[in-house]
Amino acid sequence: MDIVVFDGHTLNPGDMSWEGLQKLGNCIIYDYTVQADTLTRIGNAEIILTNKVVIDRKIMESAPHIKYIGVLATGYNVIDLDAATEYGITVTNIPAYSTNSVAQLVFAHILTVTNRVELHSQSVHSGDWQKSIYDSYTLSPQSEICGKTLGIVGYGQIGQKVAQIARAFGMNVLFHNRSVKNVQDENIRQVSLETVFSESDFVSLNCPLTNENYQFVNAPLLSKMKHSAVLINTGRGGLINENDLAGALNAGQIAAAGLDVISVEPPVNGNPLFQAKNCFITPHIAWGTIEARKRLMNIAIDNINAFLNGTPKNKVNK
Repeated sequence: MDIVVFDGHTLNPGDMSWEGLQKLGNCIIYDYTVQADTLTRIGNAEIILTNKVVIDRKIMESAPHIKYIGVLATGYNVIDLDAATEYGITVTNIPAYSTNSVAQLVFAHILTVTNRVELHSQSVHSGDWQKSIYDSYTLSPQSEICGKTLGIVGYGQIGQKVAQIARAFGMNVLFHNRSVKNVQDENIRQVSLETVFSESDFVSLNCPLTNENYQFVNAPLLSKMKHSAVLINTGRGGLINENDLAGALNAGQIAAAGLDVISVEPPVNGNPLFQAKNCFITPHIAWGTIEARKRLMNIAIDNINAFLNGTPKNKVNK
């Protein structure tokens, strides 16, 4: 059984073992694959694993021996599911492996804005504290998040974990979700999208990207936010109209943004958010803790084993 991994460096930059996967067959692992090389690298493989490399109908038509496509992520928009079903290909994903890690980065971004630890650390290391006549000084406003309101868009596993952490900090939580959720905590309320944006001190996007919510965070919605509010996005870059967000930041319409995702990754020149005021951007690292990646690897191996045993799990196509 030939197995090809197209973008292995994303999952394992060298701090884990591929041994569990290699035991399942003749495994060829590429650190990175450009789209033009996809078909060549598939070769005769029956099992292919991808993170960002697109597997479309044309590739499936040209490689009819493919039996299984494993997406090494939760989102599977890189696969043409209709074509996979037509060709009898099983497609699986990796659900719920990064919940804790993503929720943790939501608060890393929130605390970046409220405390600016890195700014003060740099100041101390540059000698500013030694030169100061005061025993304490601040370079940015310091504020507590206890008692503040966190709005969450998308109340799946990650959104619920974010809410749990928020409550531990003493925050009130508003959330918007497509379906009704039963919540026991009186300090967590399901409300409309407009209410989330208008009443929250922080808004966290934790929903998947769909055709319906593409760039739903736009100028009209941003205009409803408090001037002191902060937008956090650890979901997908396509949820936000980046020009509108940059405009809102530069105009002081909202206070700050913390983003782990942007519309094009890696970024291209000209992204307006790179020059926007108070915009903190991390390079899509929320999912990438060592614990989450080990979990992902183990689930990927279990998915393949289940497929080989005729009982596929985490299947995302019909």
